[in-house]
Amino acid sequence: MPMALDTMGRPLRDLRVSVTDRCNFRCRYCMPREKFGKGHDFLPKDEIMTYEEIRNFVKACKPLGLRKVRITGGEPLLRKDIHQLVRQLSSLGMEVALTTNGSFLAKNAAKLAESGLDRVTISLDAIDQEIHSRITDSKVPVSDILDGISEAIRCELGPVKVNCVVQRGVNEDQIPKLVRKFRGTGATVRFIEFMDVGSTNGWTQGQVVPTSEILDFLSQEFDLVPVMRQSPSDVASRWAHSDGTGEIGFISSVSQPFCGDCVRARLSSDGKLFTCLFTTVGHDMSGLIRSGSKTDEITRAISEVWTRRKDRYSEERSTGPLSLPRVEMSYIGG
Repeated sequence: MPMALDTMGRPLRDLRVSVTDRCNFRCRYCMPREKFGKGHDFLPKDEIMTYEEIRNFVKACKPLGLRKVRITGGEPLLRKDIHQLVRQLSSLGMEVALTTNGSFLAKNAAKLAESGLDRVTISLDAIDQEIHSRITDSKVPVSDILDGISEAIRCELGPVKVNCVVQRGVNEDQIPKLVRKFRGTGATVRFIEFMDVGSTNGWTQGQVVPTSEILDFLSQEFDLVPVMRQSPSDVASRWAHSDGTGEIGFISSVSQPFCGDCVRARLSSDGKLFTCLFTTVGHDMSGLIRSGSKTDEITRAISEVWTRRKDRYSEERSTGPLSLPRVEMSYIGG
């Protein structure tokens, strides 16, 4: 089967696979406790895709041009024996990455690396404990996350990336502290504009700190030079310290939408395929996957979804306000 292209000529290169909708953090911009507290109905275990089912889906994507799989959540390291999934996906010849909040990374990094994990990204929105606790609504020590990052670097799960979602009035003062902390360590800090994903995080345009503002601020202390993107589909713009002591990155999906080069799809933990992070509806693949369908049948179904794709939410948002219902990030993964 030929490579699949959507209506804008974009190929399917990257699949984000959520393995759980559960998390031990309650970050305000993703899973606020008042919406995801004790009374919240998480997915029943029997609806969660097995590792074999995920492997079979990824295998079906491969003929369409898929090259990379990123394991997400929720918090993926809450899933038992997650290294087994890493091994299965790696055996397909895929580049395998994982995004985590880092709280369980120190004790898992070595086994993940041994199982074939190529890269890891850690979410860390503050280096100061008080601010981190307030953002995550948790008591997890920042030191645990820093230990996990150090272990990931030691296990060569890199380049290790540290993602920080910047919110005005919340954690702007953490920006230079994070740059100082990871400069020269081999980890790349990336600053992400606060996005209107889902409908429970109370997003407003006024909370967004544009990349241009962050870069101007950092340039007062650090001598930064631009680095060419490796691919047009790379979401982050790259800047390097002029003395060669590392890089920082910026993901500017609000102020500089990159829909035109987006090559990503997302698979929820219960088997629904989403063609955009800001989408309103997913395509249920669970029945097809669990009915014993042949790989080429699943491939054709995925191709039919992708070739009809016309998502460009961020670009449409930039031309005027939109009020569409959207799925939560904790459900389809970031």
